[in-house]
Amino acid sequence: MGLRLNETFYLSHGSPALAVDDSIPARKFFTSWKERFPTPPSAILVVSAHWDTHVPTVNVVDRNDTIYDFYGFPESMYKELLIGSGFEHVKEDMNRGLDHGAWVPLLLMYPEADIPVCQLSLSSNKGPTYHYNMGKALAPLKDQGVLIIGSGSATHNLKAMGPRNSPPSPWAQAFMTWLKTSLLEGRYEEVNEYEEKAPYAKMVHPRSDHFLPLHVAMGAAGENAKAKVIHDSWDAGSISCASFSFTAANA
Repeated sequence: MGLRLNETFYLSHGSPALAVDDSIPARKFFTSWKERFPTPPSAILVVSAHWDTHVPTVNVVDRNDTIYDFYGFPESMYKELLIGSGFEHVKEDMNRGLDHGAWVPLLLMYPEADIPVCQLSLSSNKGPTYHYNMGKALAPLKDQGVLIIGSGSATHNLKAMGPRNSPPSPWAQAFMTWLKTSLLEGRYEEVNEYEEKAPYAKMVHPRSDHFLPLHVAMGAAGENAKAKVIHDSWDAGSISCASFSFTAANA
């Protein structure tokens, strides 16, 4: 199945060890990405859990120094799209490279490193609906061949981690059952209110930073988009490595 740019993605990026550790189940999912989606995008925009700023910020660099030869994509249209959609303050960062939420999955997905990459920060002080609307503002980028990726972790409680092969914790499983059902049934407004609606929400996500990229991917897909689970595995008992695609309703 070729990559359709009416799709956006939420990827659980795991730990930096994913780049080198073959025992992590999610690694095969990332290394087989081009088999499932062989048509390369014109560029990639990543919203990563590991860049959290007070207002949206775009990295505008000639070369992203974190991942060897991944080149930056210094397009002002990212900033203009957000401002045009009512985001009053959007900054540009002229120095920042890619964090591991971006470079680890991309290293495995596109090892040739020949696609322009840009990163956009999230703002965890703003909440899920804000990020859903951010995604809606970015949606026109898909028409220009830009692959929009939210990179985080479907569950993310590092203090509750166990050994590598630990079975998933019941509270983490309960949250993931709710999340999958809500997404697959298109209850996106409920997912935007996950802190009130989801079981064990605060236990699963003590901080929201690893979940908010999901809301960006949802919003960028558009209303009534169709969600699909494209990978599902666990790591260390409390970390779901589930990833999702969102296909536009008019596809």
